[in-house]
Amino acid sequence: MDFLDLPPMARVAGTVRLPGSKSISNRTLLLAAIASGTTQIRGLLDADDIDLMLEALRVLGVQIDRRPDTDRVEVRGAGGAFPVKRASLFLGNAGTAFRPLTAALALSKGEYVLDGAPRMRERPIRDLVDALRTLGADVRYSGADGFPPLAIRQGMIRVGNVTMRGDVSSQFLTAILMALPISGGGATIEIAGELISKPYIDITLKLMQRFGVAVERDEWKRFRVPVHSGYVSPGTIVVEGDASSASYFLAAGAIAGGPVRVQGVGRDSTQGDVAFADTLAAMGAQVSAGGDWIEVGGSGQLKGIDADFNAIPDAAMTAATTALFAEGPTTLRNIGSWRVKETDRIAAMANELGKLGAVCEQGPDWLRVVPPRRLSAATIDTYDDHRIAMSLSLAALGGVTVRINNPDCVRKTFPDYFVEFQRLARRS
Repeated sequence: MDFLDLPPMARVAGTVRLPGSKSISNRTLLLAAIASGTTQIRGLLDADDIDLMLEALRVLGVQIDRRPDTDRVEVRGAGGAFPVKRASLFLGNAGTAFRPLTAALALSKGEYVLDGAPRMRERPIRDLVDALRTLGADVRYSGADGFPPLAIRQGMIRVGNVTMRGDVSSQFLTAILMALPISGGGATIEIAGELISKPYIDITLKLMQRFGVAVERDEWKRFRVPVHSGYVSPGTIVVEGDASSASYFLAAGAIAGGPVRVQGVGRDSTQGDVAFADTLAAMGAQVSAGGDWIEVGGSGQLKGIDADFNAIPDAAMTAATTALFAEGPTTLRNIGSWRVKETDRIAAMANELGKLGAVCEQGPDWLRVVPPRRLSAATIDTYDDHRIAMSLSLAALGGVTVRINNPDCVRKTFPDYFVEFQRLARRS
């Protein structure tokens, strides 16, 4: 589908069952693949990024049984390094597959090539590669220095201390933490500077513990993977609903009356993006929550905020669109990681919000949105970025027609997003 026209929507209300979390799904698949024993995974996300990870693991010799027409997958773990020692992998633009597999393969004593879509070749990976080289891994750039594609050869892996920056992508730290037990652990990782997206590291640590490896953490500055570590299957593991995907529906409830309830995440969630509900409350929405659900409604004018979104950068994109419906400007700070995502999200969001009538200012790690008095109908370019497509779909709640170019990009994390969004919408 080249484009999708969303008609003006007056109200949104109802309940949505969320698809599985992309972050948890791909982490769980990798841990199950290198663990001892068989893991039954329930609630696995059915989307492009997960398909890329599944195909890569199969190429690497991991036995996977995905039950037709269910969300259940059985993974028979390799008990350490991957059995296939030579392979070429294509990982699209899936950062949650590319970065962790880079680290896992670098410690697997084989020869591998990792490549991706054109945008993946523009996403920096030097900090992860430098850390792996410190451990003795042989990782080389096949194209531009500091970027994929990568060629991995057998290195002389040694246990020791690693220092890595924490202010580019939390996926780099996640990757090396998850991979270290392949070589028996015993390494300490020290973080230079500020660590961004801490809730995503917390997801990593909790999943590693489910598979039998308890990482020692000194605040957010030092992490130690115990010596003689190795993963063991927990038997069955259930993937939570995706908290980032929840943000679009919760924001719709705040903007267009609601109430909208999402099921699959709540007060008991391990995902930091559930904190987006607090953002909506700060903007004036009515929020309630249970163990595995959150509900949001709007009873009046939302107000602009000035907030730090370092911990929840994905959900921050939804805040940028919600700002269209607020009184006064909204400033999103500490979102520098947007620059190295599926596209340069700060520049892209500023451009697309401007089409809708907003006045946007941007800096290296911030975005300021001044809402228009009245929204303008617009054609939204999505830059092949699922989160731009989903977050800017909310503009249709402003009484204007919104055309979304390349709507199929949402297959990356939420193939049925537009079906669910329009199901909850009321034209009058």
